[in-house]
Amino acid sequence: MTLEPYLLYALAGVGLFAIGLEALIARAHLLRKILALNVMGTGVFLFLIAIAYRSEPLADPVPQAMVLTGIVVSVCATGLALALAHRVQTTTGRMELPENDEFDA
Repeated sequence: MTLEPYLLYALAGVGLFAIGLEALIARAHLLRKILALNVMGTGVFLFLIAIAYRSEPLADPVPQAMVLTGIVVSVCATGLALALAHRVQTTTGRMELPENDEFDA
C-alpha cells in the first residue's frame, strides 16, 4: 500500500492543527497561545495545499489563492494579537489572562 503524497501532506496538516489546538487549550501564557494559533493556521494552509494538488494534472488555483490570502491575514492577526498581549502585560504586569474569579471582584 503506497501513500499518496497529497494524503501525507493532508495528514501532516491535520497533525499540526491538532498540536496547535492542544497547546491553545493547555497553555496559559499569551505568547504561547499566539504561537499555537500560528501552528494551527500553518496546519490549515498545509491541508488546503494538499487538497489543491489532489486533482491531476494541474493543481486547483482556488485553494492556493486562499492560502496566499490566509497568510496575509495570519500575519496581520498575529501582529494585532502581539499588540494586545503587550497591552495586557503593561496593564496587569503579567503575560497571562486573569482567571474567571478575578473578573468577579
